[in-house]
Amino acid sequence: MVQLSQVKRGTTPPEVIVPREYNAAHDLIERNLVAGRGGKLAFIDDEGSYTYDELARRVNRFANVLSGLGVQREERVLLCLLDTIDFPTAFLGAIKMGAVPIATNTLLTANDYDYMLRDSRASTVVVSQPLWPHFAGIVDRIPSLKQVIVSGGNVPGRLEMATLMATASEEFSAVDTSCDDPCFWLYSSGSTGKPKGTVHIQSSLIHTAELYAVPTLGINEKDVVFSAAKLFFAYGLGNGLTFPLAVGATAVLMQERPTPEAVFKRLRQHRPDIFYGVPTLYASMLVHPDCPTREEMKFRCCTSAGEALPDEIGRRWSARFGVDILDGIGSTEMLHIFLSNRAGEVRYGTTGKPVPGYRVRLVDDEGQEVGVGEIGELQVSGPSSAVQYWNNREKTRATFQGEWTVSGDKYSRTEDGYYIYAGRGDDMLKVGGIYVSPTEVESALMNHEAVLEVAVVGHQDEEKLVKPIAYVVPKSGWEPTPQLADELKKFVKTHLAPYKYPRWIVFRDALPRTATGKIQRYQLR
Repeated sequence: MVQLSQVKRGTTPPEVIVPREYNAAHDLIERNLVAGRGGKLAFIDDEGSYTYDELARRVNRFANVLSGLGVQREERVLLCLLDTIDFPTAFLGAIKMGAVPIATNTLLTANDYDYMLRDSRASTVVVSQPLWPHFAGIVDRIPSLKQVIVSGGNVPGRLEMATLMATASEEFSAVDTSCDDPCFWLYSSGSTGKPKGTVHIQSSLIHTAELYAVPTLGINEKDVVFSAAKLFFAYGLGNGLTFPLAVGATAVLMQERPTPEAVFKRLRQHRPDIFYGVPTLYASMLVHPDCPTREEMKFRCCTSAGEALPDEIGRRWSARFGVDILDGIGSTEMLHIFLSNRAGEVRYGTTGKPVPGYRVRLVDDEGQEVGVGEIGELQVSGPSSAVQYWNNREKTRATFQGEWTVSGDKYSRTEDGYYIYAGRGDDMLKVGGIYVSPTEVESALMNHEAVLEVAVVGHQDEEKLVKPIAYVVPKSGWEPTPQLADELKKFVKTHLAPYKYPRWIVFRDALPRTATGKIQRYQLR
């Protein structure tokens, strides 16, 4: 019989006890019912609100739907769902009945979904009706696929989620999975090569909540939380699903893209205690004419991940709202944040210190640990690490090296233990034989009043030597002139070592980004 996890606090790190017979969905829901929170709001989406009792019944109904359709234990169920109540319903329902949900990016192409379906050999797809056109031309030619379930609407000839659930039983006992069984997958962004199916086990979710969310964010059952990062994203999955369910909080979900206007609407309507954003969004919000005032908000905590937070954005946010942004780094492979700033100890321009329960190290090209102030590759060890990339032995062995997971990020460490981001391993530049961090140059440029966004990459000069080139999106009201370009070069020279200044400034209307908001530097290169 599956059991609930437990945590012993008062030690660093907290001791998370996950029993051998364990099912993540059962734990995240049942702990709230046992605590008497059945009548408390669990989720608020664009269509309504749902208590923990209602969530439990929905999850059980969907588990019965999948079982009734013949979905077997450990079969993959691909989810391409907007952020509505149907996401946690399908995600947790699949886990509870022993299937393995695959949360996929909702902003991809038909070719991407075709690849993921074939790679995963999923037997079932659950797709939001507005996203159906991406699947219409591919699902009938996928050999493993047995059924398609449509959420939030009807597609002729396909199963409708609401109709199936209406007649399903509200009772379902969790399948007796173990803590080490495959639980769910997330596909990597695929910015270099094909996306990789990253396999997480049943115990992964609760570890991120108990080791990061509770101690670092102080999340509790009284909180209302809102994540601009979507649930399909590892960062958003923790923010908007795992963390609130782990403590009995209330999560606000939003279907539409996280534009400043859409985010402002939810912030004013729900006034969340915890807001989860990304650097690009924070920058856009701060310069937007409709940005809320401090008095309109009641933030207790704000977080950032996905890419390094420029220190200037952090300082401006703190000045406007009276609350710091806790910048951190996580990954699809580690599931959530393992290196983070903490309230009262924020140092902008750094990614903070290791989250208790995780260990990090910086190593050189020979695998030896580097000294204080030296740049090395970041590797991390912790209980939420994925176990493998599906069907990809070569990249699995390169990334998951014993207890250490290779992040691909370059960092340095200060004397007092703060970690400073220096770029991706393939983004680092050697100028005159000296490493230059693109992020450092970007941060300097972000301090100029004319710069809205910037990305720095390497570019060969006439002598085939690599030098920094900066792609700059100017703020409204600033003309992209040669004079401004010269001014920006001089500005960097006065703030950094002269050899680090960008030899070229290229003005752009926008920077190329992945669907999760990360700058695609490889396109700029």
